[in-house]
Parts: sequence; structure tokens; C-alpha cells
Amino acid sequence: MNKRLIWITGANGFIGRNLSFLLAGPGHKIFGLGHGAWLENEALEIGISKWVDGSIDTENLNLLARSSGIPDKIFHLAGGSSVGISLENPYEDFCRTVTGTANLLEWVRLNSPESKLIAISSAAVYGDRYKNLVSESAACEPCSPYGHHKLMMEELCQSYAETFGINVVITRLFSVYGKFLQKQLLWELCSKLALGDPTIILGGSGGETRDWADIRDVVIALNKVSDLASNDCPIINIGTGQGVSVKEVAELVLSSWSANSKILFNNKTRNGDPFSLIGDCRKLNSLGFTPQFPVQVGIPNYVDWYLRHMQIK
Repeated sequence: MNKRLIWITGANGFIGRNLSFLLAGPGHKIFGLGHGAWLENEALEIGISKWVDGSIDTENLNLLARSSGIPDKIFHLAGGSSVGISLENPYEDFCRTVTGTANLLEWVRLNSPESKLIAISSAAVYGDRYKNLVSESAACEPCSPYGHHKLMMEELCQSYAETFGINVVITRLFSVYGKFLQKQLLWELCSKLALGDPTIILGGSGGETRDWADIRDVVIALNKVSDLASNDCPIINIGTGQGVSVKEVAELVLSSWSANSKILFNNKTRNGDPFSLIGDCRKLNSLGFTPQFPVQVGIPNYVDWYLRHMQIK
């Protein structure tokens, strides 16, 4: 049986590593492209046959193609990674998300028009106006450079699908967490607990609500929707459909750590952070997908990974 050839841009990142590990094995061969040096044996451990360290541009895409051949599927994860970084350096975020996607789409148009492109976007495109579940048909009103750039990426994908027949599916991820995540709330909280701080102060009120999706569920969902890529360019939310407050998540971290620290919130909000963002995931569920890792399971698993990763006993 011929192996399916899969490219993953941004494979060296949190989601990319987990996705590579899921897909590697019989029936698939994985190649990666993105920023960051990576020892060959480390890449091989999670299933990456070859890694090209660099931007998503014609030269690097051609280099990868010479090594692998034309891909059956491309999971496009490379791009800006957080609201905070986009506020600090919006131009860099634009180049990583928008310019990189434009380069990839043009390369696919000219070199591999039959490839299926799975474009990983973000729920940040919806903005901060929604208090209830947000469906894929909701109006997009992003409130950060990160969200605006993700929406630009989506519009590029839609344009190439409509005009040139490129096969694309757009996925909008909600608050993804899990193994290899080394930023944002959970990493910050665990890092402070590791220092033994008796009082930990977090931003916001604690009442902010998110759709927390375990990375193990997310990569399964990404794989499941990948065959939907077409010139219709469908859009699919990937989350749990359940909202959990930041305060509840912080308390789960504390109980999993068995810490006596106290958590306080400074009630300061950051531009670009909506109070509530929960996905209407009925379209995903209709494909036969049901999340298997609620926060009551996923958060303790993350704390355990952090303790082992940092070699804390």
C-alpha cells in the first residue's frame, strides 16, 4: 500500500508535534516546514521524516517537495501564535500568518493543485461580541491583530478555493491546551506554582469563559475533517461546545498540583481578549466526533506532563 504523504507547516509547535505523533505510522509519511532548529532524532521520535527550518516561501516549499514529492495533504499550522505577541509585534504576526499563507496557496496552485489543504485558523476571528455559543455562520469581528490576520488568512484560502479550485477546509480552534504547550495561562500558572509563590496574581476577573479543548481531541478532529477539503472551502469549529471559566481552570490546576497557593485576579483586561468565547460545534459533532477529554481529565494530565517535563517532584 502506498503511503499518504503529509506536510505539516509549523510541525515544531505545540499542535504540530501532537498532530505529527498522531498521524505518523502505517499509511502516512510526514514532512515538516517551519521555524526552529530540530535535531533529526527528536523529529523522528514524533514521526517527522524530514524537517526544513525556515519561512513558508517558494524556496523552502520547493526544497521540501524535492525531498518528499507532492503532498496528498497539507496541515497548515504555521503562523502567529497568540494575541499577546500580535500586540507586541503586529507586523511579524502579519508576515507569519498572512504572507506565509499567501506563499503556500500560490505554491499549491502552481505545483500541487490536487493536494488537500487543512488551514488551521482561530476562534479569535469572532471577536468579543458573543456571550453564547458561536457558530461558523456568526459574523466575524476580530478585536486583535492576531484575529484580523487569521481572518485574512481565511479569506485568502476562500479566494484560492473559489478562483482556482484549490481544495481547502478551514478549522477554527478554540482554547487548545495539553502536552507541549509552553505558553499562556496553564504554563504561566504552573511556572508560578513551581516557584512556590504563596499568592499568584492572574489577569482578568477569573470569570472569563473559554471552550477548553484538549490537544488529544483536537488532533483527532483535525484528522477527521481533513478529507472535507474542497473548492467549497467549508469552515468548521473545533472545540467542545462547553464553557469553563478561567477561575475554575485555575482551581483544577491547584488541586492537581496539591498546592496551598492562593490565586487572586487583578481585574485588568487586555485588549483583544473577549470575555466569553465558546464554540457551537454541532457541525463537527455531526461528523461522528465526540470529545473524550473534559477539563476534569485534561487539566490534571497537563499538570502531570509539566511536572515530568520540568523534572519537578
